[in-house]
Amino acid sequence: MRLRFVGKDPESGAHGCPAVWVDEATNDLVIQGVTADVSTIALTVRDSPLPAHESVVRLPQRMIPLLKEAVRDTEPQ
Repeated sequence: MRLRFVGKDPESGAHGCPAVWVDEATNDLVIQGVTADVSTIALTVRDSPLPAHESVVRLPQRMIPLLKEAVRDTEPQ
């Protein structure tokens, strides 16, 4: 597996931070974010079950440009 780093939250500083990568073998997006709080998870499981091997993460709005870049990079040419 080879991950290409797209970027991290520009306001995160040197500590843990939301970040985005593209798996170059599969074109999957790999996301690092803040683990969602219990209230958020309770709302999400109304629409989609949350199995033990999955997580809900929250990314700040300012990361949308990085997500768009990652999606563009994974679209067929």
